[in-house]
Amino acid sequence: MPMQIVIISCLTHIHPQVLPSTSDTGEAHGSYLLHLILVCVLKAPIVFAICITLLRINYKPERNPFFFFFLFLFFVVFIQSGKRKSDVQSNPSRLQSPAKQQRLSMPGFEESIILSDVKNTMTFVHARLNDQDKLSAFLKKKISDLEIDKRELVGVFGKTGAGKSSLINAIIKEKNLLPSGSVNACTSVMTKVEANTRSSKYEAEIEFITKEEWKDELWSFRQFLDNNENQEKEDDDDYRDAVEKLSALYREEWKEKSSENLMENKYFKEIPEFLQSRRKILRCESANELSAQFVKYTRSESKQGEGNEGKKWFWPLVKCVTVRVPNNPFLQHVTLVDLPGNGDCNKSRDQMWKGIVGDCSTVWIVTDINRAASEKEAWEILESVSSLIGNGGECQQIHFICTKSDLLDDSDDFSSADIHEQIVKRNNEAKKGVRKAFNNRTKIKKHFTDDSFKVFTVSSKEFLKGKHLSPDETEIPKLQRFLQELNDCHSETVNYVNGARGILSLIHGANSRGVDDKKAEVCAELERNMNLQLRNVNKEMEDTYTAFEKCLDDGVEKSKGSYGEKLKNFLYRGKKGGAFHKVLKCVVKNGGVYKPKKGTLINLNMKLASCLIDSIDDEFRKTFPNDSERGAFNGVIDTFSLNTDSLFKNYKNAELQLRFLKTEEEKIKAKLNRTMRKQKKRVYSSLIETIEDIMEEGYKKAAEFKGEGVLYNMRETITDHVHSKEAVFERAKNTMLEKLHSLMGKILETLEETMKESIECSFTTDGGSLPDVSTELEMVKKHYVKLVGTPDDETSLTGFADQVETAETWTQTGLPRGSAV
Repeated sequence: MPMQIVIISCLTHIHPQVLPSTSDTGEAHGSYLLHLILVCVLKAPIVFAICITLLRINYKPERNPFFFFFLFLFFVVFIQSGKRKSDVQSNPSRLQSPAKQQRLSMPGFEESIILSDVKNTMTFVHARLNDQDKLSAFLKKKISDLEIDKRELVGVFGKTGAGKSSLINAIIKEKNLLPSGSVNACTSVMTKVEANTRSSKYEAEIEFITKEEWKDELWSFRQFLDNNENQEKEDDDDYRDAVEKLSALYREEWKEKSSENLMENKYFKEIPEFLQSRRKILRCESANELSAQFVKYTRSESKQGEGNEGKKWFWPLVKCVTVRVPNNPFLQHVTLVDLPGNGDCNKSRDQMWKGIVGDCSTVWIVTDINRAASEKEAWEILESVSSLIGNGGECQQIHFICTKSDLLDDSDDFSSADIHEQIVKRNNEAKKGVRKAFNNRTKIKKHFTDDSFKVFTVSSKEFLKGKHLSPDETEIPKLQRFLQELNDCHSETVNYVNGARGILSLIHGANSRGVDDKKAEVCAELERNMNLQLRNVNKEMEDTYTAFEKCLDDGVEKSKGSYGEKLKNFLYRGKKGGAFHKVLKCVVKNGGVYKPKKGTLINLNMKLASCLIDSIDDEFRKTFPNDSERGAFNGVIDTFSLNTDSLFKNYKNAELQLRFLKTEEEKIKAKLNRTMRKQKKRVYSSLIETIEDIMEEGYKKAAEFKGEGVLYNMRETITDHVHSKEAVFERAKNTMLEKLHSLMGKILETLEETMKESIECSFTTDGGSLPDVSTELEMVKKHYVKLVGTPDDETSLTGFADQVETAETWTQTGLPRGSAV
């Protein structure tokens, strides 16, 4: 486009004598020159060459001294055209369908304006509908159901010092938002970073645990410290954890106070919200100012420096901190969550942790590049959450992010070019090493394929300063583009506008009453199609149930044959006792789970349920895939159709009603898919939850033992309890099957009831009292066309224009029709 502007600008300033019109020759000559101008602008090299040839035949130097000037323009345009053609051939992603090209060229704010306009229109229509008849009530409900609120969660895991805060700051272009460097991270506090859609200020919302929960923790700390007063403490993670929390909040006073004294109000003067069970809100004009204010709720000072003697850090009382950033394009519909690796011993924090982790659509594992492939803690975190984010969650992608990729040993001895070369080489080797390590992690690969695992080597420092690496080489822009893709609400906008178009079509169709004589016939066809499709859905679900039952039966038999050995290996890992009695004590006190400050999560319930879980994992992943390309139950929900396209051909007068039914069909399928993504987590977790419930009584008995022989008594109590509950595995199997059956019944019931009601209201209800929406319908149609890039009369009822490929488009690309773009 800039080259076209230059050409036009130059030509408009040529002296009039260049284009003489006094003679036939001059007129011809001028005509050729005008063709030349046109072709320069339109970049048609073949026609342009013909014009040049004709021009040379009639060329007379004395009549056109600017001939070589035009020849030069041709040369420039030809080169530019060739360059663009080469660019297209080297980048197949540019070969998009017309619809997609139009969408990609549409600014995001224009889509938001369209969405806002359509929402306002539907609010107006909603207000005009009365509540006096069934159809109006039905339509008002459908308009209310149009509302969308897309929010993607990206979970960020990594040990302290891995560079998570610096990474997040760099990606969202807020250099000073999350504290880093001089303060130590507190791994028990979850920190959410999201957009502030209500204000132009930077905000932090602090949610506390309850007073009762802190009182229980204080009592546990005091009991633990008093009972282990004479024990070795340097290597005791639990001791260090208790001291760290108490010292952060009370400094040295906790050593001389009882747990009751430490609950006095004077210790919480700065945070009255904690005492009042309210959330604390901080608001600031800048990220730097906010960071300085909320750091005491998420971190501790690394060293006791001057001026910090009496300073308190409140993170032991904090459940979650939500940081809201104004006007940030990377967070429009995305929330980044800095997460602890193993949950928390506090039950409310642990429940929140499990819920957030299970809802993450993407997980980032952040670790230092120097030992990325062999970094024990990073891989342990990923393995410990793999089932929770995989079959038990919604995660579609894992990004293994190696930070500090700019750092090299002895870099002072190399030139800038050598440093760049070595960094790039080391980063490529790191990626290969991480990929190889992933392929060896069978526990993770049960839930995630090679395609869903990506490796990045990033440098926040180089991205900001650019001393040795270009911005793209730091790979921060790759992660930014990923967030922008998550933020893309185009499909949600299209769905909303298309749904609105369907509702308005129904209102307009009901008013026109052009299908009255065909109502019974169309309804009969639709009901026949619906019943056939419901039978297909039901059959697929029954086959799934049978497959689950077979897998779980196998898991029960394996569990019965192996649980004794599993118990023995777990309970007698410390043969002479040693420090293992402390670990086992923590396990039984916390319902079979121990979360050490460092090291692998210990979960006896998971060990007991492992055969059942292993038996169902493959079938579960096939039935409820997290990727959006293939729907649940082998895609039978996604293929459900009333076949409105074929009916449209036979019943032209019913076009508006059928269009509404098509949009309703798409809406209910999208709703059911969302429901299944949520409910399948409950089905999957039911195995471990049943084991937990059955084992609870045994853990409580074992936790009561004290004094001499405590280790022996705990071991015997747990073993006897499991032996007495041998039906535990059968119960776990039955619970999962019950929840699966309930989910299947709910899906069928919702699908049938929704479509039946839609058919009935579309064709069998009098619409005499409905408002005239012809103007609104035309406006929404135009918005829809602008969004999908296809004229309304060329759009199939089935779909979106991103799937439309015209013959002309593919002929121009030189690729076979249907080639990937």
